[in-house]
Amino acid sequence: MLKTTMQSQLDGVCMGLGQLQLTKQECEQVQEALNDIGSSVVEFPELVKNLQGVREKNMQYSQYSTAMENLKNLFSVPESVEKTKQWINDGKLLYAHHSLNDLENSRDDLLNELHKIPNQQADKILLKGSFEDVGIVSQLLEKQVKLTLSRTLNIVRKEPTELVTALRIIEKEEKKDAFSLQRQKQNGFLPPGRPKKWKALALEVLQESVEQRIEGTQPESRASNKMWLVMHLELTRQLILEDLRVVKTLCEPCFPKHYNIVNLYVSMYHNSLSRHLEEIVASGLDGNEYVSMLAWVKNTYLGSELMSSPELQININALPPLLNKKVMHDLQAKYLKNMEDNYVDWMKKTLETEQMDWSKGVPPEGDQEGHFHTAAPVIIFQMIDQNLQVTKTIGQDLTDEALILSMKQVKQYGHLYREAIAGFKIRHFEDRSQQPYFTHYMITIVNNCILFVELTQQLKQHYLRTDFLHKELNATSTALLKTFQDLRNEAAGWLLDEAFLDLETHFQDLITTKWLGSSMPVDTVCVTLEDYFHDYVHLRPKNFEYVIREAENHVTRRYLSALFQKKLTLKLNEERRTAGTKIKKEVGQLKAFFSRIAPQIANRADSPFEAIALLAEILKVEDKELSSLEVHALVRKYPDIKEDQITKFLSLRGDLSRSEIKDIVGDLQQSRSSARASITRSIFSEL
Repeated sequence: MLKTTMQSQLDGVCMGLGQLQLTKQECEQVQEALNDIGSSVVEFPELVKNLQGVREKNMQYSQYSTAMENLKNLFSVPESVEKTKQWINDGKLLYAHHSLNDLENSRDDLLNELHKIPNQQADKILLKGSFEDVGIVSQLLEKQVKLTLSRTLNIVRKEPTELVTALRIIEKEEKKDAFSLQRQKQNGFLPPGRPKKWKALALEVLQESVEQRIEGTQPESRASNKMWLVMHLELTRQLILEDLRVVKTLCEPCFPKHYNIVNLYVSMYHNSLSRHLEEIVASGLDGNEYVSMLAWVKNTYLGSELMSSPELQININALPPLLNKKVMHDLQAKYLKNMEDNYVDWMKKTLETEQMDWSKGVPPEGDQEGHFHTAAPVIIFQMIDQNLQVTKTIGQDLTDEALILSMKQVKQYGHLYREAIAGFKIRHFEDRSQQPYFTHYMITIVNNCILFVELTQQLKQHYLRTDFLHKELNATSTALLKTFQDLRNEAAGWLLDEAFLDLETHFQDLITTKWLGSSMPVDTVCVTLEDYFHDYVHLRPKNFEYVIREAENHVTRRYLSALFQKKLTLKLNEERRTAGTKIKKEVGQLKAFFSRIAPQIANRADSPFEAIALLAEILKVEDKELSSLEVHALVRKYPDIKEDQITKFLSLRGDLSRSEIKDIVGDLQQSRSSARASITRSIFSEL
């Protein structure tokens, strides 16, 4: 056996030596190959010199090749120019552009080759002269493209192919501009007339056509018609709405996507209208004309009759103010009354929309993080922000009044919101089959409430003056914050009611004879809550934390209540030890469950479950005297625990007489009477 082992090792050594020898030979071969390569590289500089003549011949060949390729075009320039002009006159712009492109390519290729050779200025002048008419043709085509674009809104209705053709030509010219500029960076050559910048020219033409359409709706004079401004604004609205409909439905498919043509037209109309209205205001307004202008600017223009039309789908929040601060300052005399009326109407409709959403039978929408919400808070505060932006252009005093008015209206909305939510909850609990998404919409409501709080704080931060104390403003904002904070807490409670309603019978089974032999009550609590908590992830973080804390407190309260109800009497030490151990185990189970669901919330030092654990320890103590000491320790940690709660719990032990319990409670009463003022509230105060 030893001989075989030694022989095997010797064979392995021999094999390894053989592989090392082979590796050495291969390394030597690699070294020889590297030496050969090094010798070859030394000859490269000399080879470069030897090939200099070849490079020169190659350059000459390239020039000759370019000349040969363009020789036909060079001699046929006059004929091609005339043919291109004829195509332009006939409206065959694509043919014309193709021909122009060939002419420009021939010219540019030849000029580029001359550019590579120094001291060829005379040839360049001669060549440019030969292609002089090409620039004229380019100008003619540019003029025709401009004419087409200036009639965009009319052409797109009748002959959209003409518009598409013009845009295709512009795109090709933009690419040639980019290519020419890139080549200029490489060799310094830039063809004549480049860059043409036809896209920028197109945008200028579109802008001019918009201004002409806006100015074309000339108003009547005040002398001939007292309603001249109303009529003019209505005609302007109809014009812009119809034009933007055309842009949205007909122009958008024709224009390249990068034009972002709808937003471009919206911006052009917005800016042109702004200048036009400023001219009207500067010429002088009278009486209700200020109100008409303000209402049109703030309501009609940005409302559903124009910019907020569902057909247009315009992001009105991206638009700048239609009129500047100075102009708006002259128009705000009756603004607050109009604002209040609008608030009442808009908030009523918003609430009606909310209630309709609750009963639609479809789940609510979520944001990017998956948090359920509706648009109501943002819509309301955007509306407030828009109005306050207007008042802010007038003066801070008016802004303060508008801010107070806005907050009062939102507070009133909060009361109406609560009534609607309460009705929603009552209807659901009357028949839980009618509202399949009750939990989802309660989550949405809780999120909305905290969003109202956050938006109110942002509103205060943005608009509230810090240089002085405004009592009414501060009182109004405080009342508004409290309204929605309280509503959030109440709605969160209603949300949990849905879950705990399903667990009522299982809480009733706690601390009973049935409970001693079964883990079902707490197991069911954990399973049921986990099922609901899967939906609670759609709560915003602050709300999720609050709801989980409330769920912990609720479970703790129900467990403590069961301990204080004396459904069970444990007369034997073994029974008390078994019950105490089971309680501690279930406390651990509940803590583990909440830790898994929300680790940062559950793993805190002031967990309410600690109170149950301490009571379990008191229950397990066999010595009566020690149990009294444990009760004192409990009271030191939870000084707000009531005497009747201690009495009921000690009755659970079964080994203490009424007089003994009374003595323990009496001692506690004396020991904590001096510390009564410093008592803090704990879970026991909530029972």
